[in-house]
Amino acid sequence: MTRRKPLIVLGLLATLCAPAFAATETDYLAVFMEGKKVGYAIHTRTEAGGRVTTSEEVRITISRIGIPVTIQMTETSVETAAGKPLRFETVQQLGAMTMMKVAGTIDDAGAVELTSSSMGQEQKSTMPWPAGAVMAEGLRLLTLENGLKPGVEYTVDIFSPGVMQAVNTSVKIGEKKPVDLLGRVVKLTEVTTVLRMPGAGQLSSTSFLDDKMRTLKSVVPIAGMQVEMVDCPKEFALGSNDVLDLIDRMFVKSPQPIDNPGAASSITYVIRPAQGADFTIPSSDNQTAQRLPDGRISLEVKPVRVSKGGTFPYKGDDPKLLEATKPTRFLQSDDKRIVDLARQAVGDTKDAAEAARRIEAFVAKHIDNKSLGVGYASAAEVVESRQGDCSEFAVLTAAMCRAVGIPSQVVVGVAYVRDFGGMEGFGGHAWTQVYVGADERGQGGQWMGLDAAFRSSSRGGYDAGHLTLAAGNGEPGDFFNMAAALGQFKIEKLRVERAR
Repeated sequence: MTRRKPLIVLGLLATLCAPAFAATETDYLAVFMEGKKVGYAIHTRTEAGGRVTTSEEVRITISRIGIPVTIQMTETSVETAAGKPLRFETVQQLGAMTMMKVAGTIDDAGAVELTSSSMGQEQKSTMPWPAGAVMAEGLRLLTLENGLKPGVEYTVDIFSPGVMQAVNTSVKIGEKKPVDLLGRVVKLTEVTTVLRMPGAGQLSSTSFLDDKMRTLKSVVPIAGMQVEMVDCPKEFALGSNDVLDLIDRMFVKSPQPIDNPGAASSITYVIRPAQGADFTIPSSDNQTAQRLPDGRISLEVKPVRVSKGGTFPYKGDDPKLLEATKPTRFLQSDDKRIVDLARQAVGDTKDAAEAARRIEAFVAKHIDNKSLGVGYASAAEVVESRQGDCSEFAVLTAAMCRAVGIPSQVVVGVAYVRDFGGMEGFGGHAWTQVYVGADERGQGGQWMGLDAAFRSSSRGGYDAGHLTLAAGNGEPGDFFNMAAALGQFKIEKLRVERAR
């Protein structure tokens, strides 16, 4: 099981929800979760030669069953004095192993030249700049233009290098009110910001600004927890942290124990969202979500069972499936070590479903150190270290499947466990889904779930105890919906159907 994916999104949200409105100095903020100090944020802005450079660094440390995990992200943007985007860079340190760096340069035609690096290897690619999107300086200028008059509302697309896309953002200016800044009470203007990502619901934050447009405090409800960033002296921000263990804060209680979920042909869950919650539970080949008249959600999870069938590599022309065969910065399916392992795992089979299951079984054995101390490693790093928890099993499985031409995605959601750290219920989890059963033209296939992490234990693999919240290429942005949903719903009842 994994507990840090919403924490990865927290780092991304911090850079979006606390833009650097300060002039030319450095601002320090302490980061609190559930009232405990877990890290810091640093915002700097410098202007020289007609260009503005803004840097935003966030570092947080949490504990999982007594094992500390540190996540650090730094985003730097370079813009003209008028707010035109020129360059950006993001460095993500997701635990002890992963150091991921992405740099981009935007040309006059709106094309972005990207350079991604990890473990000394570089990948170059291009992408279009999202039309109208702004970065830190553009956002600062827009805020100055709109001012802090109560009732003012506007929307803007903010490009985040951390998620490599523009996030649609609504801003609403509220009234001035007294705000506690670590014992110092001052009157600040309340600003409500709502972040939206396609198909992933929304996350709302509340910031408090002084008359110079400096963000002195922000509050973000995320994964059922209250996260705060508060302006403070440098010494306090960078000082010692408290210990916050998330194991009991990121579980969804089960209304009843589930005996042997692997033997269930389907499980139907009745889910009640919290009042005002806005998130998406997607339908797929493996689950069907239906909104009930009273606002609850009926979710039937019926795993696709493909014993054999289909060819590989995929030869169709479906854009989504083609994307799911390509290497990414976390799924380096063109890495020679991953290609060699994939061919070794697949052997002589020509059957796509059998090949995928062989890869699942191979990964279940290859990762021999099930460590909770890994932040979030890429597939290439997992090949080297052979350690990690569910997300490392998931990214390596997906990358190896892509290496032999089987479309695959990393899935995040919650999965049922009878005992994890003394708890029973549904915990944050990651697994893999693969498109198998397709003919020579790439048609007639289905997405089938694989879970190498569960297969490596006594659980057996993917089953009806898995509730999908999002699927994608393993990018941090894919975790947005999980962060929005956790803590925002409860499972009221469930019905298990057994195979006859």
